[in-house]
Amino acid sequence: MLASAAGEVELTVQQVVTGGPEGDVTYHVDVDHGAVRVAGGEAAQPTVTFIQSWDTAAAIGRGELSAQGAFMTGLIRVRGDLPKLVDHGDVFGGVDDVLAELRAQTTY
Repeated sequence: MLASAAGEVELTVQQVVTGGPEGDVTYHVDVDHGAVRVAGGEAAQPTVTFIQSWDTAAAIGRGELSAQGAFMTGLIRVRGDLPKLVDHGDVFGGVDDVLAELRAQTTY
């Protein structure tokens, strides 16, 4: 499902989580014509960057807060080409499925 949804898509979503137990953390998800890669550190040219506190990220990860709700209330700031991300939202549903096991094993 993920590869077919990402087949024609090329974009990078960067996440910046601030104020965590180990300091600020940046990682990114590259989608490149069907291939998806998650990497630590800053992306060379992110399509969009989400910036949030560790508390917000942890609440989203635990399912206590939706990402949409956090965005609407200003807990997540966004830079970049948000319309392009919205146009390809189906791709990130697949990424979410792939990361479900990792999320289940994460402690906050």
